[in-house]
Amino acid sequence: MRIVIQRVTEASVTIEGTVKSAIGKGYLILLGVCEEDNEEDVDWLVKKVAGLRVFDDENGVMNRSIIDIGGEALVVSQFTLYASYKKGNRPSWLRAARHEISIPLYESFCQKLSSAIGREVGTGEFGADMKVSLLNDGPVTICMDSRNKE
Repeated sequence: MRIVIQRVTEASVTIEGTVKSAIGKGYLILLGVCEEDNEEDVDWLVKKVAGLRVFDDENGVMNRSIIDIGGEALVVSQFTLYASYKKGNRPSWLRAARHEISIPLYESFCQKLSSAIGREVGTGEFGADMKVSLLNDGPVTICMDSRNKE
């Protein structure tokens, strides 16, 4: 699994002119699933995201987690994180998982992250044409890949 985490002051997902989810301070997470991913990948990423200390403490040092600040999370499915761009100029999506693999893992990630941070996680809509809006805070943007744990 690959994720891009953006620390935000606000973020939202709009589908066909209607806001599906909106959050305040916290994380916008773009999540991609590949064919080899499983629940171990979900568990590892949830633990990393929940414990990631990128929010400022009273001294202005990034020393607090999303849990510490009572932050929110919005998770958007993003198969394009598995784009292969090595040949030519049109990306290939062959490494991205099919729906029967990616949807359950996406839903599991959202549910487990919600439990880990102690609040409902906002979502997009799998396969929909989504308009994602955010105000990146910092900016702080971190990429994680469960296949590259070191």
